[in-house]
Amino acid sequence: MNMGMGASYIWDPVEEIIVIDDYTVRFRLKYPAPLDLIAASGYGAWIFSPACVEAQGERASEWFNEGHDCGSGPYTIESYERGRRLVITRFDDYWGGWKPGQFHKAVFEIVEDPTVRQQMIEAGTADVTYDIPRENLATLDARPDVVVYTQPSFQNLLGLLNVRKPPLDNKLVRQAISYAFPYEQFINTVLSGYAVQSYGPVPRGMWGHSNRLFQYTYNLDKARELLAQAGYPNGGFKLVMTHVAGDMDERKVGEVWKAELAKLGIELEVQGMSWEAQWDLGKSDPMQAQDIFVMYWWPDYVSPYSFLYSMFHCEEEILFNLGYYCNPEYDRLIDLGNELSGSNRAEAERLFVEAQKILIEDAAAVFFYDIVNSHVLRADIRGYVDNPSYPHVVFFYELSR
Repeated sequence: MNMGMGASYIWDPVEEIIVIDDYTVRFRLKYPAPLDLIAASGYGAWIFSPACVEAQGERASEWFNEGHDCGSGPYTIESYERGRRLVITRFDDYWGGWKPGQFHKAVFEIVEDPTVRQQMIEAGTADVTYDIPRENLATLDARPDVVVYTQPSFQNLLGLLNVRKPPLDNKLVRQAISYAFPYEQFINTVLSGYAVQSYGPVPRGMWGHSNRLFQYTYNLDKARELLAQAGYPNGGFKLVMTHVAGDMDERKVGEVWKAELAKLGIELEVQGMSWEAQWDLGKSDPMQAQDIFVMYWWPDYVSPYSFLYSMFHCEEEILFNLGYYCNPEYDRLIDLGNELSGSNRAEAERLFVEAQKILIEDAAAVFFYDIVNSHVLRADIRGYVDNPSYPHVVFFYELSR
């Protein structure tokens, strides 16, 4: 919170933390809040020694980003190659203790080619992976040495639209391209039904979601009408869409959308990049950044505010509002909804839904679909449990072979 980094915003209700004794603290809040959800967050509730921050001084955030740790978890970082590989090894004095069969070391490797990922699982050179072509999942699950876990998630795919840069600074153009994606066809064919079209940014199953919100559907005639009203009757402009290079679904979204937009006279350039490079570009000058930033979101903690604040709240310094959207009335609604979420959830939910109506009318993003997760593991791995709030997070301490 002092550094103002990461998901520190989720601790906004905390006014003071009082130490009672070595094992007890009391939280004093500025307003009622679901502190259990906040404290249980897998992303914003890390505990680490303040001595690390003090020792590094102004370089503290850089020091952490270079691949150092100073926490209280079961593993510590052995080595880190940004965008390529992370190795963690067990901390012998971990307070939870260790039992036979638990893993002493875990290696995370970024392998962009899905075919190679599948080959690694089949060969046993990898134990856990995801984002395997859906048409191959049934064959993989039929193998005696592989298990496919399929569960719903609180994760969705969005295309954040650069509202600061022409021509997407025009709401009519943003609405037009929202009508130019074949949502239902893409979900049923490309995704084999492993998704549902989104109703705004809050996914199904989470409070704050509403299936009464407006949905853009595939309608090129409506798109042409809106483009003509915006002064682009024949299209005639180019857009740049970026996505993570190794993600097949994001790439296919770009390929399908490119073909549909071409029918409107709009050229879509689809660029696959590493997440770091894509994010760095998005945090640069909005006039030089991509027009469409395709990304997934899942909750910092299980609240609509995670989706509505992180990607769409006004930001002076860009972090995840990578479409640069800023609407004071929208901010007022979600901020008030967040403050009421611990005392009057029904009213908080109403405010969150009203805010989403503004967001959808403004076409601040293209809300593609809510995802069904599929994770592929070797059959001899025990203890794996999928958490819909934190897709692709593997708690290696809970696993054994």
